[in-house]
Amino acid sequence: MVEALLVVGVIASLFVGFNIGGSSTGIAWGPPVGAGIIKKTTAAGLMTVFVFLGGWTVGRNVMDTLSGQIITIELTLSAGVAILFFIGLGILAANIFGVPVPTSMTTVGAIAGLGLATGTLNYPVIAGIISWWVVTPVIGFWIGGIIGRYIYPEVNRRVQIKKSEGPLLTLDRDAAVPKPTFGPNTTWTELISTSAVLVIGCYMAFSAGASNVPNAAAPLVGGASGLPDDTAIILATIAIGVGGFTIARRTMESVGGELSDIPLLAALFVMVTASTITTVLSWFGIPISLVMSTVMTIVGIGWGRATRPVTVSDAVRRDTGDAEIVPGAITAKGMEGKAASPIGEAEPDEVLDAGDLFNPRAVIKYISMWIIGPSISTLLAYGFFRILPGVA
Repeated sequence: MVEALLVVGVIASLFVGFNIGGSSTGIAWGPPVGAGIIKKTTAAGLMTVFVFLGGWTVGRNVMDTLSGQIITIELTLSAGVAILFFIGLGILAANIFGVPVPTSMTTVGAIAGLGLATGTLNYPVIAGIISWWVVTPVIGFWIGGIIGRYIYPEVNRRVQIKKSEGPLLTLDRDAAVPKPTFGPNTTWTELISTSAVLVIGCYMAFSAGASNVPNAAAPLVGGASGLPDDTAIILATIAIGVGGFTIARRTMESVGGELSDIPLLAALFVMVTASTITTVLSWFGIPISLVMSTVMTIVGIGWGRATRPVTVSDAVRRDTGDAEIVPGAITAKGMEGKAASPIGEAEPDEVLDAGDLFNPRAVIKYISMWIIGPSISTLLAYGFFRILPGVA
């Protein structure tokens, strides 16, 4: 009986990891793939390696929180399998609504539902987690706002990331020992900028592993009949990798609405900011959604860049006077390599002709799912474990 339950749990874990891979790979590697810097297969391979490193190192802290701190009793294998089922439902619901999956939040909600049903919920721990769910979007927004208002325009004037025709590097076979050399059109600037893009993509993959591997692995490590931590992490990584090589191919093309609508340079700022927030919180064992940090950093960068024609106090009070605020200022074509107008002055025509960076309705939908997803998983888990307390 235990062996059959474990097999079901492994299948459920693989399903969850597979879907995580499809979603997270697109977020981490969509911009570089869209810019032609890296191929999808290479991106999926790098994603798998660095997801494993993130899950194997920092992710263990999140696993400890999920499997041993949210509730005051040990998470049993049977309860873990049920929780994986509710995570799967959360993924399905998010896919139906067409938004990235808030997997970490859904997982916490399911475990909290178990705790509420059995009277074993660790209220101080869950309160701390939820407080970070509230604070994290604010942090992402304001860091993005500072970047968009003060940093991005200056960097955009000095740095241009372009992919030249032909391979980046070739192998010089005429030398005594074959060695890599520049491609026919490669420059030092292109090599350095491309390397930076790849490093940042790997960093985001590491962050995704730290926050998401525990969601597929932690429910299987509870109890004497569960899997060892290392085995669960490896299985979750394999599933995420398979998702990256398969269903993520489409999400890398359409990562859509947000990251692919802004220049690659701006996307890199988003990736570094969101990855750092997620990795730091994961280090402290806080289950957090990488998508949450990513979306709010995008919104913040857009807001910061758009409000350069007015002072900070006027922007906060929404008192723009005669200044024209362009929500899509950061997407303006033809501004690469050009100096932006000084803060407080009118924008050039290239910016005034830009469109919207994001659809406010889409942002509301994302935020709604961050609330609805964990709430649904909590209620479903609570009802399930109230009806079948023996499963816990």
